[in-house]
Amino acid sequence: MAPINSDDLTVKGFGEEWDAYRQGNTGELKTAFNQYFSIFPWDLIDKDSEGFDMGCGSGRWARFVAPYVGRLNCVDPSEKALNVAKENLSEFDNCNFERSVVEECSLKDCSQDFGYCLGVLHHIPDTLGAMKECVKKLKPGSPFLIYLYYRFDNKPFVFKVVWFASDVIRRFICRMPFRLKLPLTKAIAAIIYFPLARISLFLEVIGIDSRNVPLSDYKDKTFYFMLTDALDRFGTRLEQRFTKDEIRSMMKESGLESIRFSASTPYWVAIGFRSCT
Repeated sequence: MAPINSDDLTVKGFGEEWDAYRQGNTGELKTAFNQYFSIFPWDLIDKDSEGFDMGCGSGRWARFVAPYVGRLNCVDPSEKALNVAKENLSEFDNCNFERSVVEECSLKDCSQDFGYCLGVLHHIPDTLGAMKECVKKLKPGSPFLIYLYYRFDNKPFVFKVVWFASDVIRRFICRMPFRLKLPLTKAIAAIIYFPLARISLFLEVIGIDSRNVPLSDYKDKTFYFMLTDALDRFGTRLEQRFTKDEIRSMMKESGLESIRFSASTPYWVAIGFRSCT
């Protein structure tokens, strides 16, 4: 039997994350949702559509998708995460929940009208293998939206230097017990994320482009969002990053075509359609 394409400690960590930050406030999530889904082909989706949220976590994106579709399959390997998702999505009767890794998911191949997987596959040992499994679930011609951490391929060299320094810190923090990891990442959000985000906002207000300021994407986001992402970034054991070209190549190898990338943050968000051949 082939080994399962999942890291148990990473799954455990995300369960703890979503249990700590349950994403109950829909207002602050809407801006982020609009960023991720700005290139999603909503005109192809209706109340008869069935699709999946692979690695649904707390269900924070599913709550915005569920009202527009017939059935939404929320899949995650963490029981803690799924419990939070069930709570957050309790108002919807069209959400199905499954605790599973992608290659063991019960969804039949060629059965889904759409799918999305946001911020998940870069935390899996074999990102390409997991992407192929997601695409298998889609009907020919169906869209798949994905977000993978970028390798700063569209940023100045200083971004790579800052990332390298932060990654050294991540490798230290991610091995700590959660009771220590949580306060440390809160401190990082307060000392690093919040000041840089507010500096970026100030620069935009006075007419200066802030896109090359690290963490400028958080200028319009709340501190709670920063807390969540600081824990996500520094508390996760397994992290991979990819260039735009690498992501495009993986998408093509997975059987996707008509691939398009979002021109705005976060990087990289891409949409592709399962090949009909």
